[in-house]
Amino acid sequence: MTILDEILAEKVKEVAQLKHSYHPASRASVSAKRSLYDRFIQAETVSIIAEIKRASPSKGVINTAVNPPEQAQEYAENGAGAISILTDRPFFQGTMLDLEAVRGKVEVPILNKDFIIDEIQIDRAKDYGADVILLIAAALPKKRLDALYQYAKAKDLDVLLEVHNEEELKTAKSVGAEIIGINNRDLKTFEVDIGVTEHLASQIKNPETLIISESGFRHRADVERVRQHGVKGILVGETMMRSGNLAQTFSDLRVPQL
Repeated sequence: MTILDEILAEKVKEVAQLKHSYHPASRASVSAKRSLYDRFIQAETVSIIAEIKRASPSKGVINTAVNPPEQAQEYAENGAGAISILTDRPFFQGTMLDLEAVRGKVEVPILNKDFIIDEIQIDRAKDYGADVILLIAAALPKKRLDALYQYAKAKDLDVLLEVHNEEELKTAKSVGAEIIGINNRDLKTFEVDIGVTEHLASQIKNPETLIISESGFRHRADVERVRQHGVKGILVGETMMRSGNLAQTFSDLRVPQL
């Protein structure tokens, strides 16, 4: 069983519990959506989605002392185009309250980074203030992926549809994904290779598709590599969470669009 399999098995239990305990729209409505797509497609530099995560299955504990709203404010002040909040508790030590707290502190779009397998998780993401949700092609059959994609769009949410290989990219295209995230980390082995983005991004010909490259960004040269292939945004987690100087880290990773 892979780590992804373990996470999805846990999500099945979580969703079953949610369906008993969570009542969609029981929370106060949040302000209007901030469009990640619009912001990134028009940006003059390669936009950065800066991530807040306390831990991960591959790296273990990263930073459990983080204060999400303070970290998010610092991200935004240093030029983050969007902020990703990992809300999975068992494997990443995140919570939906992290997302809610961040929503009240920043004006940039917020991505609910989780392993979504059911509509109720999308309802919850919207209720807690997400502007964008993540759907992972490797985690869902094509029919379910399409259904959840359409459900999220009907809720006026942007969808970052994540792929890692050619087959998943074909699925993303068939679903009509406007934002395709290419994960350089293999969710089955957790190995990272920026070459995955170079290979897959070259196969995305629609200029209106927003391409985001995820994982493995530590140096300016990493961003320059993927920029050559039409990438307009990068998702950076561990490098941000371990940074001792966020202003310098953002400066290093901020490169102009071609």
